Amino acid sequence: MKNPVVDKSIEVALMVIDYCELLQVERKYVISRQLLKSGTSLGANVHEAQNAESKADFIHKIKIATKELEETKYWLILCEKSKSYPTHIDLSKKVNELGLILYKILSTSIKSRKQN
Repeated sequence: MKNPVVDKSIEVALMVIDYCELLQVERKYVISRQLLKSGTSLGANVHEAQNAESKADFIHKIKIATKELEETKYWLILCEKSKSYPTHIDLSKKVNELGLILYKILSTSIKSRKQN
């Protein structure tokens, strides 16, 4: 069964990997490592949430994914604002799109938990 948030998280992770490989070629090792960790951890947490043990566990894992998302945004902003870094506008857009989905899932899950 198709799961849009899982699919989007894989798409973002693959884009992060490609971009980080470019950063490595450009010898931008520190940010490349940080971005690679947060950008792929984001997807790993989305995947873990799909097999959560409870609603609370699901919410917790999505919250971790949103934290990783915000860290990924941070590293991308630094790359965009730095004159010596290549930018990847499409990646930033995809990260923002995934963020909208994750925050919607999070708010909906929290509301439904409070109603039960």
